[in-house]
Amino acid sequence: MSQSSEPNSLHLWFPNLFEFKGGIQVYLGDVLQALTKAFPTLNITVHDKLDRSYPAQDWQHHPVSFIMYGNQRSWLKTLHFALGITLSALKQRPKLILCGHLNFAPVAYWLNRFTGIPYWILVYGVDAWEIESSMKEKALQAAAKIISISQYTRDRLIDEQHLDTNQFSLLPVTFDTQRFQPASKPDYLLKRYNLTSEQPIILTVARLSRAERYKGYDKILEALPTIRQTIPNIHYVLVGKGDDRARVEQLITQLGLQGYVTLTGFVPDQELCDHYNLCDVFAMPSKGEGFGIVYLEALACGKPTLGGNQDGAIDALCQGELGALVDPDDAVQIAQTIIQILEQAYPNPVLYQPEKLRQRVNDIYGLEPFQQKLTNLIATHPWES
Repeated sequence: MSQSSEPNSLHLWFPNLFEFKGGIQVYLGDVLQALTKAFPTLNITVHDKLDRSYPAQDWQHHPVSFIMYGNQRSWLKTLHFALGITLSALKQRPKLILCGHLNFAPVAYWLNRFTGIPYWILVYGVDAWEIESSMKEKALQAAAKIISISQYTRDRLIDEQHLDTNQFSLLPVTFDTQRFQPASKPDYLLKRYNLTSEQPIILTVARLSRAERYKGYDKILEALPTIRQTIPNIHYVLVGKGDDRARVEQLITQLGLQGYVTLTGFVPDQELCDHYNLCDVFAMPSKGEGFGIVYLEALACGKPTLGGNQDGAIDALCQGELGALVDPDDAVQIAQTIIQILEQAYPNPVLYQPEKLRQRVNDIYGLEPFQQKLTNLIATHPWES
């Protein structure tokens, strides 16, 4: 890459990275890692709204400066963050501002109006759908680039906000290709959950949050009685914690599914791969997912995977090439498709080829393709003053 095409300073405005690990946080961490690898001399300043500190030992060899705002009182955080990012941009005049969330874009819009500093916006899913804020709409219209994690989110934004297709670039989610690999069902998890190695197991990994019921775990529960008629010893393992657990437990009782469902609660990162390898099918028939890194992790473990056909799962499963797409509101279709998969009758043979599944998802969504796409995006920006 020629020197003229490489930036010398970049400001990243992130909600958080370290103290909470959701899909957005993992994605932004991958963006930051890819930038430091592709541009080792790039001066990066990360403005982190919610975290109180960062693991300095992990970044001591990178020219990355972190400014943390999480120690402010909660009612002051937003104002303090807005002032901080504004003053920092006015003082340092970065070549580009990357908004890690649409909520920050109005500040970038006004800075651009007065200083000419260009900005990009990262968009994910529900954060960018059905926008009702006129300032966010203006910020989207004026952004130098909008980076979407999925075609679904891009197409929906173009339709809802009447944006120019050329304003968008795609940078799909990636995942740790070394961490997630096929293996046999772990004995310690079979013992922990009182299961047998021959028992068919459905798995979902999702936060049990009232705000995220769109993940579809309710529909799996609704489908289970039908599945049991064909596969009596079926078991559903639902990994995740959150404020929706009490309602889920009540639903399990109402459906008479005691003994057929395990709510694991929180699972540490080091056990996550083992939980994927515990299952025979990974199922999350969501309808509000921007992309869904969990689909990639399940595929990398060679697992047949089911997602909804109304959100970013379409991208993650490559329009059905890598998994089954179903109507997320149709419990009967969900049940029939899971039965079909478990009976080895689903009409896509790649679902039963673990190593081929793993290779395909690595080729499409691995770290190297992700880093190359981000490098190409940065390289095409006109950095000259």
